[in-house]
Amino acid sequence: MIFDQEEFEIRCEWGTKGASQLAPISDIIIIVDVLSFSTATEIATNNGAIIYPYQWRDDSALEYAKSVQAELSKSRFAKDGYSLSPASLTKIPVGTKLVIPSPNGSSLTLLTGKTPTIAGCLRNCEAVAKFAQKYGSKIAVIAAGEKWEDGSLRPAFEDLIGAGAILSFLNGNFSPEAETAVAAFNYFKKDLLAHLKNCSSGKELIAKGFEFDVELAAALNISDCIPWFSENAYSNCQI
Repeated sequence: MIFDQEEFEIRCEWGTKGASQLAPISDIIIIVDVLSFSTATEIATNNGAIIYPYQWRDDSALEYAKSVQAELSKSRFAKDGYSLSPASLTKIPVGTKLVIPSPNGSSLTLLTGKTPTIAGCLRNCEAVAKFAQKYGSKIAVIAAGEKWEDGSLRPAFEDLIGAGAILSFLNGNFSPEAETAVAAFNYFKKDLLAHLKNCSSGKELIAKGFEFDVELAAALNISDCIPWFSENAYSNCQI
């Protein structure tokens, strides 16, 4: 098909359609949702927690959490407890099982089917890239993006940059879409924090009191954690 970038080894696409198109023809797929799912998952699994992605925060989410004997994450605006806020997960104990509903990163994870899946962000960009490269040559990096009020995809600066950071450590035949993400990352990488704070998603989080989340997400290449999706959950893959 024209839109699957199949003739290239290193691919990059957006959102649910991108994941659905590229997952079946890739050796491994990397989900990038910098603000917040991928960063939250990296921090949690790096601490030894187990993260169960779930699509929606509704009554079924609580039932699902009970079925896997896990805790359901709270609303991001809760004053305490674990949530999609990366800051809330910095001290999560080893072995904690947590369900995180998310319309972006979680939802994309659940679309990858049998294709091996990992969660990538700025924090673990090199580790994720090197792991993926050892796993297979056909690699798909999916930038999650955000949602407009009508549910349509809003391509997000932070996910383009996050995808580009991971792609910059890969070798192979790049699609133009992948090359574009790398070029964007290289252009902005000298001052990631400032740009993340000034992009639309960053400004939204700061306005709601989550500036520290943006700072955590902007940390570049500081983690060796590989959040690996297996048996419906992400955990740190020991390599």
